[in-house]
Amino acid sequence: MLRTPELAMCRKPQVTTKCYGKVQKWDDREQAKQFFLEAMMSSEGSERDRYTSVYIQLENGLPYCVDEDNENEKA
Repeated sequence: MLRTPELAMCRKPQVTTKCYGKVQKWDDREQAKQFFLEAMMSSEGSERDRYTSVYIQLENGLPYCVDEDNENEKA
């Protein structure tokens, strides 16, 4: 039986993000992506890295997106 990779699965519009310790639930993934893209473009250095990390996870369809590499599970 073929296995469907996580990234090819149907993306739900709801998503939860955690950036700078603030957890936020979004009803619309596109709205979250727009917010983090704008934040990413208007920042620099480590701040930009944090926003970029969350944005990339949003693009990949993950249901819980965090700004830190070592936080793998939902708190």
